[in-house]
Amino acid sequence: MLPNEVRDAAGFIASMKRLKERSGLTYRELEERAARSGDVLARSTLADVLRRTSLPRPEVLGAFVRACGDGERIDAWLAARDRLAATGAIAAPVAERDFETDDRPQNEASVVARSRRPKSSALLGATTLVVPMLALVTWGLLSGDSAEQGTPGSPADGWVTIRPARTADLCLTDGRDRDGVYDSAVAVQLPCAQAPVPRTYLEPTGEGLYRIQWHHPQMGKGCLTVMGDDQIKGMLEPRQNCAQGTLFRLEPSAGAFRLRPAGGSGCIGIVDNDTTVGAEAIEERCSGAADQRFLVRAD
Repeated sequence: MLPNEVRDAAGFIASMKRLKERSGLTYRELEERAARSGDVLARSTLADVLRRTSLPRPEVLGAFVRACGDGERIDAWLAARDRLAATGAIAAPVAERDFETDDRPQNEASVVARSRRPKSSALLGATTLVVPMLALVTWGLLSGDSAEQGTPGSPADGWVTIRPARTADLCLTDGRDRDGVYDSAVAVQLPCAQAPVPRTYLEPTGEGLYRIQWHHPQMGKGCLTVMGDDQIKGMLEPRQNCAQGTLFRLEPSAGAFRLRPAGGSGCIGIVDNDTTVGAEAIEERCSGAADQRFLVRAD
């Protein structure tokens, strides 16, 4: 279907998907091809656009169409988008929130405690927590609350959920930092039932250490990595280069576990000891506080 023939935003996104398929290019290749033309088309942004049913921003659409080799019809694509926007299918801003994929060196010993904001300002809109039903059907990842927790001293490895012990209905999963200063995904606490992807895999690496893998239907596998000074120091992001992923030691603590990055002296906790949906995980000084205890449950 040509872009000028679509009747709604969902149909427009479907046409974009078909254009990508015809191009035969991966997200990475489209990003690189756009860059060679002087456009900015982050593969994380594009993946987010193509799994939603809201219209993309005009500059994203233009970069995408050119990268796919359909530049001759870019005016038709933009006109169709503007027509749909004018009839009520308004584009929602797309956050570049998926897995970080570059190979920047990390400082795994970074320890920071950050004072960010009053807890009352940390609420996220419910719309940011909605997961497309397609993802639920494809992955079947809704975690059962009755799953067994790893016994103290021996956490469940393999497919798991990692949950703050004091808010066990929340899971560590991908989101954005609430200040909006970082474009890629970071680990936050969200309701488990509304965040079935990415799926979490706890990989033993020997000597009591583990990698925490995230598996995403579009972005593939990423390993959680403590960020260094050149990002948001101490927060966790998924990196596709798992060789750079942080290794964690899981220490029993009051029926749960403390997550301790290997080679450092800190513990993973929740920013400002916050129980709010959307609060970020961060490496901070080990204090024994409740926000530094996590349940590891087989998924």
